[in-house]
Amino acid sequence: MKVAVVGAGSTYTPELVENLCDHEDRLVVDELAFLDPDTERLAVVAGLAERILRHRGWPGKLTSTARRDEALEGAGFVVIQLRVGGQTARLSDETLPLGYGCLGQETTGAGGLAKALRTVPLVLELAETTAARGAPGAWVVDFTNPVGIVTQALLDDGHRAMGLCNVGIWIQKRVGHYLGVDPDAVALEHVGLNHLTWARSATVDGVDRLPELLARFPAEVALESGVPEELLAILGAWPSYYLHYYYGHDAEVAEQRTPGFRPRAEVVRELEARLLEAYRDPALVTKPKELSYRGGAFYSEAAVRLMASLHDGTGDVQVVDVRNDGALPGLPDDAVVEVPCRVDALGAHPLPQRPLLPEMAGLVAHAKAYERLAVLAATTGSRREVVRALLANPLVGQWPVAEELADALLAANRHLLPRFFPEG
Repeated sequence: MKVAVVGAGSTYTPELVENLCDHEDRLVVDELAFLDPDTERLAVVAGLAERILRHRGWPGKLTSTARRDEALEGAGFVVIQLRVGGQTARLSDETLPLGYGCLGQETTGAGGLAKALRTVPLVLELAETTAARGAPGAWVVDFTNPVGIVTQALLDDGHRAMGLCNVGIWIQKRVGHYLGVDPDAVALEHVGLNHLTWARSATVDGVDRLPELLARFPAEVALESGVPEELLAILGAWPSYYLHYYYGHDAEVAEQRTPGFRPRAEVVRELEARLLEAYRDPALVTKPKELSYRGGAFYSEAAVRLMASLHDGTGDVQVVDVRNDGALPGLPDDAVVEVPCRVDALGAHPLPQRPLLPEMAGLVAHAKAYERLAVLAATTGSRREVVRALLANPLVGQWPVAEELADALLAANRHLLPRFFPEG
């Protein structure tokens, strides 16, 4: 089994490597191939990964390269965790929309669209190479944001792929923490779209204990979700943290425009510099504890669990981004949703879900229309489709803001958008 990691220069990669070692009983990897265009950064991360693997007694082969064909050749799984434009592009995503009275965020709103425009074409190219050069039946596992849009593009194009987010596994572990039970014993009814989900039940031993949790720990869940206690009571669910950008958009924009506010990109850039310096220590043979401050907790654990279940066909239930296929009422079969799925060797099969409440269903339908237009914009390189996507985006949706933002986003990302500016 060969696993290729695209964007392996990420500071997350050591955590992914440790999780692969933790699941060797289910997924024996003979070769790891790291792919990243930043060869200097890749060398640092791969150096630590090699030390971790040898310290854990892994006998396989680790290769690092900037050549796509070499990395993907014969791979059974291709894990995509890239960031086109790095933290510099992220900083633009988080700050440019503020000048138009819109949220600055890298996966939702106008910033999320900019990231999709940069990311979708490259991920589709990687998937095409995987289909041509990977192992027969190779899977593309994407947790590059915006996951919902990227996965929609992959599946619309017919690729053998699925998306993955950490929100489901994170809420599952937090539920286990508050209830004092093993998180793996919690069956989470986690439904919606990527970064637009609600946990509507948390069943332990056949009993839904989410009402109990919300009654006992309302302040804690409000803090962790960013949603006021009063709204939690109305929803009767634990919303994804990203939903507070919708429920409190104006307040969030006002906070981000406060003098002295630091965009997350700046914080992460500094943290990554410290992490990479730590990774250079030849005595380091485990991921440093500072990695937990990077965000994205449990991404790697979710990814390895998914690959292991696809490999050994256990049929366990995990939250995955897949085609709806009738699971979530009110959405077309080909709409990508984020729901519990039964995972076996043939793929991730979405489990039937209860209909969404109107206040949830309306927002999901609105956001899915935007996601469809975002895919169209990214794949066609059409300014008109960018404007349409912004008009459909629940966090923008105004004229002439959409038109002005479209031009600003395209200008700021011009060097990273060859489909829009083929002349370079």
